Amino acid sequence: MSRGAAVLRDVSVSAVVAGCLSAVINFAGPFLIVLEATRAAGLNEAQTASWVWALSIGNGVCSIVLSLFTRIPVIVAWSTPGAALLIASLGGFSFAEAVGAFLVASVAAAIVGCTGWFGWLLSKVPGPVLQALLAGILLPFVITAAGAFASAPLIAGSIVVTFFIGKRFFDRFAVLAALAAGLVVTWSTGSFKVVAPSLMLGGPVFTMPVFTPAALVSVALPLFIVTMASQNAPGLALLHSQGYQPNDRLLVGMISAVSAALAPFGAHGINLGAITAAIALGPESHPDRAKRYIAGLSGGLTYLLVGSFGGVLVAGFQAIPAETVSVVAAVALLGSALTALKGAMTSDARTGLAAITTLAVTMSGLVLFSVGAAFWGLVGGTAVYVLLTPRRLSAPTGDPTDAERAAAAMAK
Repeated sequence: MSRGAAVLRDVSVSAVVAGCLSAVINFAGPFLIVLEATRAAGLNEAQTASWVWALSIGNGVCSIVLSLFTRIPVIVAWSTPGAALLIASLGGFSFAEAVGAFLVASVAAAIVGCTGWFGWLLSKVPGPVLQALLAGILLPFVITAAGAFASAPLIAGSIVVTFFIGKRFFDRFAVLAALAAGLVVTWSTGSFKVVAPSLMLGGPVFTMPVFTPAALVSVALPLFIVTMASQNAPGLALLHSQGYQPNDRLLVGMISAVSAALAPFGAHGINLGAITAAIALGPESHPDRAKRYIAGLSGGLTYLLVGSFGGVLVAGFQAIPAETVSVVAAVALLGSALTALKGAMTSDARTGLAAITTLAVTMSGLVLFSVGAAFWGLVGGTAVYVLLTPRRLSAPTGDPTDAERAAAAMAK
């Protein structure tokens, strides 16, 4: 059977919807932070369109190529924490200096990724800690979505009720049905926002990078740290938590190299997706883990479509109310959150303390030195594990440790 025929055989509606949804949610939510960063940089309309184009095309190409090559649902996203960082740090620099900083940060990420240093460090983290990290990332979005019942009860109620009815009678299409119900009720209640598109067709505008010590220290270094710690680390942890064995050198190295190539066109940082990627990686995408890579393909195609048509489609996504987006995302993430919570639970008290530390810190929203809570949760949980679980030199060779048992269970 040819490769193309094999892909067509694996296509499912649920996986296609999951991939599209992961991209749509990025444009309907975190993308607003990117637009705010372009305003902070003082960009004109053409430069802003180029920034949108570069991020969308980079995300799309990487998602499609890596998903096809690895047969893993690779969802690539822009660095949302990085964009938030840029809002505060770009004011004193020209756009050419900012582009130089983007380029240096992406090249540094590519080097760290290709050498395997990053993956090696992450491989030392015990399985329950990785699962707790994922749970800590996902649960706040599920919990926050409950607030939509106060501001938009009809929309939130229609999505949740339809989802659980779908889980009972047509499991594979529950998320699609919930999305459709939410959009219908949003339209019928007149809740769509009026958003005038400021961009038409997207297209590249080249900016020659300028390298200055101040921009490298103030923009490139923190952007590199934030992207690796708050995006790539949780992204790899998410893949591991779902039982995949990702090639970290290939994923982080290639994605960062593409980010570097697109930096002169405005791409501030392209990396592995974390929160939105969980939609494509979880059981809602497909019961068979080996067929979820289709979600990576559909997500990538969605990015390419939006990148080509720029503001027309972006404005359409932004017209969707926040309540609709958050509740649909929440129900789509329930399966992944449940899997993560189950994986974080362990009978060993010491490993359990490490996992609960990771969960608490990650859910706290802690930000130190412009680095988000996901990184500090990973560091804190690993530190507790190392402190409470010393190396057992006298243990019999055939007796696996709790971490080894958890890792083996996670890989099944």
